[in-house]
Amino acid sequence: MTQKKNPIIANISNTVTCLNLISGCVAVYMAFNIGRTIGGVDAAVWAMIAIAAAAVFDFLDGATARLLKAYSNLGKDLDSLSDLVSFGVAPAMLMLNVMLQYSATPWLCFAAFLIPVCGALRLAKFNNDTEQTTSFKGLPIPANAIFWIGMYGWISSYGYPGTAVMVILIVLLSLAMVGRFKMFSLKFKNFDFSENFCRYVIIIAAVVFVILYGLAGLAWTILLYFLLSLLRRERI
Repeated sequence: MTQKKNPIIANISNTVTCLNLISGCVAVYMAFNIGRTIGGVDAAVWAMIAIAAAAVFDFLDGATARLLKAYSNLGKDLDSLSDLVSFGVAPAMLMLNVMLQYSATPWLCFAAFLIPVCGALRLAKFNNDTEQTTSFKGLPIPANAIFWIGMYGWISSYGYPGTAVMVILIVLLSLAMVGRFKMFSLKFKNFDFSENFCRYVIIIAAVVFVILYGLAGLAWTILLYFLLSLLRRERI
């Protein structure tokens, strides 16, 4: 006879996932208040902090589920819905509002809606693809969010690259999420150097890029991740 899990224990990981979702909602709200100071900090900075918090909760919910052996279809779907808000909608709204501040052609700025659309497609495909357990097809949606945080850092430090460039980047990153090329997972199963060489390279590169370029270095980190995945030709 299968022993039923304590409902409190069974839902701890789902609670952490909900914190991911709440963080994403906070990020969306802050994205629409760019230029406004809240608690002595610009709302755009709060948006990026909230997205970073969502990433932490996204890591913790999986770790908690594994630790407590509290896996469920509900948790899987809840995780994807939360990721869509935090790593799809939130960075899209951040970019939309940044672009609207600079662009002379506001209607082009709504290309940012392509980010959550492709993010949703990417997550739906992931949930129904049993081959994506240790590796991925296409750019993971959290990596997409990290790239756009880096892009905001680039704009803040080096200026707005132009709406045409932004639209091209949005299209390319969005298509990358639904692409069929193979990308290695950034999650560590152990700390063996030979098995995790590319992961260590990404971590070291991220530190170096951020030291050299500030937040903009995060965008370069994701581009390196993309390049290493293509060179490695990860098998799924």
